[in-house]
Amino acid sequence: MHGDGRAIIAVDLAKRPPQNPDPQGSLRIGMVAPPWFGLPPRAYGGIESVVSDLVNQLTLLGHEVTLIGSGENLTSAHRFVQVFETPPTASLGDPLPEVINAAACAAALADIPVDVVHDHTIAGPLLARGRSAPTVITAHGPVTGFHADYYRRLGDTVGLVAISDAQRRANAELDWLGTVHNAVDVSSFPFRADNDGYVLWLGRFSNEKGPQLAIDAARAAGSPIVLAGKLNEPDEKEFFAREITPRLWAGVEYVGEADARAKRELLAGARALVFPIQWEEPFGMVMVEAMACGTPVVAMRRGSVPEVVLDGVTGLVVDTYDELVEAIDAVSGIDPAACRSRAEECFDLPVMARGYERMYRAVVDGGRALRDLAPHGAGAGA
Repeated sequence: MHGDGRAIIAVDLAKRPPQNPDPQGSLRIGMVAPPWFGLPPRAYGGIESVVSDLVNQLTLLGHEVTLIGSGENLTSAHRFVQVFETPPTASLGDPLPEVINAAACAAALADIPVDVVHDHTIAGPLLARGRSAPTVITAHGPVTGFHADYYRRLGDTVGLVAISDAQRRANAELDWLGTVHNAVDVSSFPFRADNDGYVLWLGRFSNEKGPQLAIDAARAAGSPIVLAGKLNEPDEKEFFAREITPRLWAGVEYVGEADARAKRELLAGARALVFPIQWEEPFGMVMVEAMACGTPVVAMRRGSVPEVVLDGVTGLVVDTYDELVEAIDAVSGIDPAACRSRAEECFDLPVMARGYERMYRAVVDGGRALRDLAPHGAGAGA
């Protein structure tokens, strides 16, 4: 951002021609990303990854996308409004970058005509009431407690989209527009029918993600385990020192935070991904990434896990620690090809893009018909 507060707008005119365009015609979409990471992020940054992939898919479908975010833009957006030249990663969680992002969004969209705004931030949806174009928002995190109160107060000024049916069930009283599962570029993940014998834990170091349980279960099952994860915040470092460092025995390897390339190599080489979450996680992207590589998932039955992993087909879903240990041994019977097929059918990028097309059409057409549809089992859409 310039010193006077003006956002930088870059326009890329060299775009690929549309592929499989929307038969109902193109939409002008304002896509609002959080300010914390570049687009796409180099390592951690799940929401920014989803936003970047969605932008690329929507332009391939013939839609005109204005992207508002921070850092570098490597997407195919037609316009890019850069809020912060360097993302304020060190201030992660500070409300001011979010508010500045919202202010930049308001200024940009006052001059750029759009048919619909898709906002992935916390503060941005507060501006929905004052604009003529409808706003769709995705609930990327919790929908209970203060979050529930916030979404409830936004009311019908936004169309609220869930990333899993489990998330919708966690607060069925909210006026959900529909469900669209997160997705990955399945073709970018290497498929392997064989493996290197280790199990993998990949995520953020916290009790919610259960890395200490993954280590204990792998050791009890007699399997080596590799851990790769985010270790930047003070609470993550404290957790690591307390729970992980004492468990770095023989057969337990911590390799640091994995970038996109390293993550794919680790997932493709793993015998299984261990996902022992300890909370009702609305969507675990790493499960889809593992399946895309042909790697089965061993996971606790929490949140969206039963919705993403087909028990006995693409992994094993368990309820107790003892079952987790047994599953690490038994998971070798899962067919890698079935994992890849599941990822392609339900969690590939075109599936997500078409799902959001439906959400955009629902609000642009002035109706809320999708709200009447019950949560579904798999795939994108309501």
